[in-house]
Amino acid sequence: MNDQPGPQSSDSSWVRFEPGVPTLSGVNTVGLKTLYIKEVRRFLKVHMQTLWAPAVNALLLLTIFTVAQGRSGIHIMGVRFADFIAPGLIISAMLQNSFANSSFALLVGKMQGTIVDYLMPPLSVGELIAGIVGAAVTRAFLVGTAVWLALLVWPNVSVGIAHPLAMLWFGLMGATMLGLLGLLTSIWADKFDQSAMVTNFVVLPLSLLSGTVYSVEQLSPVFRAISHANPFFYVISGFRYGLLGVADSPLIVGAVGLLALNLALWALCYALLRSGWKIKN
Repeated sequence: MNDQPGPQSSDSSWVRFEPGVPTLSGVNTVGLKTLYIKEVRRFLKVHMQTLWAPAVNALLLLTIFTVAQGRSGIHIMGVRFADFIAPGLIISAMLQNSFANSSFALLVGKMQGTIVDYLMPPLSVGELIAGIVGAAVTRAFLVGTAVWLALLVWPNVSVGIAHPLAMLWFGLMGATMLGLLGLLTSIWADKFDQSAMVTNFVVLPLSLLSGTVYSVEQLSPVFRAISHANPFFYVISGFRYGLLGVADSPLIVGAVGLLALNLALWALCYALLRSGWKIKN
């Protein structure tokens, strides 16, 4: 005689689930943590290239610009030239590395045929975005710290922190913006050449031509207006305010505008990943 409880028994310990019906409720913290750690470990394995190389590049750029200025003692917005460009070099390195990290995630999976590793785990679209962009923001802040430490010991350069909250906010908004932009590139691109095209023709020009080594107030009215339409400008100016206490942009406009832009980019990433565009098709 079969003494096993039937599927309709009230004391049955068996749980039946319909195929394709999700059984996890709330946030999958274990899966999200695993994805985040995987993405962080990916760039930490080559930390000399991903963390310390940007610090060396920033020092080289600082040396080139300061030597080019000679001993003229130029001041911009009441700040010595070397001190003025230091925050721009820090945040530019953060933006570029945040983009590099997230733009690599799904792209390498599509090229190597391992994209299923991102699609099969029980992660929601929001958790997938949070894990990838969170790792990109982590890399950005680690790179920013490395560049800041390098500039801290560099002679004749002052990189004190005047407004920590402003520095953290604009650094976070900038790193998140480029992390989301990198994820969008990773969804769209089918090969590394396409990702490199976005880096060379979008990210680098927008970051370097946004007041990194100059004040936009020195530009003509037309180019000044163009700079004010560039979101990178508000990130750099706000981050500079956090370190030096000077800015050439309205801080409230930049802070709120960057938050709104990040929400829009997140919504776009969510819609594309949910539809499976260029990933599941």
